[in-house]
Amino acid sequence: MNSTIVKKENNEVTLKIEVSAEIFEKSVEKAYNKMKGRFNIAGFRKGKSPRKLIQLHYGEGVFYDEAINDICPIEFTKAVKEYNLEPVDRPSLDIIEVGSGKNLVFTATVTVKPEVTLGEYKGIEVEKKEYNVKEEDVVKELEALREKNARLISVERSVQDGDTVIIDYTGFTGEEQFEGGTAQKQTLEIGSGKFIPGFEEQLIGANPGEDREVKVVFPEEYHAENLAGKEAVFKTTVHEVKEKELPQLDDEFAKDVSDKDTLEELKTDIWANMEKTAKIKTERELKDAVIEKIVG
Repeated sequence: MNSTIVKKENNEVTLKIEVSAEIFEKSVEKAYNKMKGRFNIAGFRKGKSPRKLIQLHYGEGVFYDEAINDICPIEFTKAVKEYNLEPVDRPSLDIIEVGSGKNLVFTATVTVKPEVTLGEYKGIEVEKKEYNVKEEDVVKELEALREKNARLISVERSVQDGDTVIIDYTGFTGEEQFEGGTAQKQTLEIGSGKFIPGFEEQLIGANPGEDREVKVVFPEEYHAENLAGKEAVFKTTVHEVKEKELPQLDDEFAKDVSDKDTLEELKTDIWANMEKTAKIKTERELKDAVIEKIVG
């Protein structure tokens, strides 16, 4: 694990943390073993489907969220100890890079215990902002769970926004093929923004088996200096088009995604967790407001 402090302002610190591909792969495998009972693949008993086959049906990153939720807190805690920080709340995480065979790179922004000289603190008045959970918040969370557990179904039609495609591509600047610009059987969700700006949109309308030339301009701030700001052409073949099939919101769904037996129990659990989070946020902001009054 490598970590650096990339920003330190007042009592807020941002850490950049890089986890080796080997360690992240272990977390992905752990996530697979934990989640494999949720998936139904034809020809296999529930919980017995091979990982590669599940990823083929549901997407390469189907286990990434679970793996990230497992490994990030551990690596964050290591970094906090390394820099002798004293966090006063939970960190806000932002995933910078994740993928098969790649190092996991993320940032963690957290409020740390400030060094202060107390001013006048008696009789301080601050406004307490309440955060209340609404029905639509629970519905939104349920929809997010459906998206997370969606199945990818192969379809015989042209590419639409939101589809997942399996593609080969080779990149050229001028007549020359450039290093790192080639891939076979690459999985890409259209509209995810994971590829160079403009790449994904140009695949919309393509049919399985179709070849397309995708023309892009690399961003000026692109990490490879030899490509930054340059025009490029990717000769691309679309092998397969897949669309999301969302699971039904019912008791079976609740059993698959949680330890609850019914959908109503799942809704109640989501509501309770959201209320707990809202309460923590209210108390944290109130505490921050009081500290700001004292030291500011």
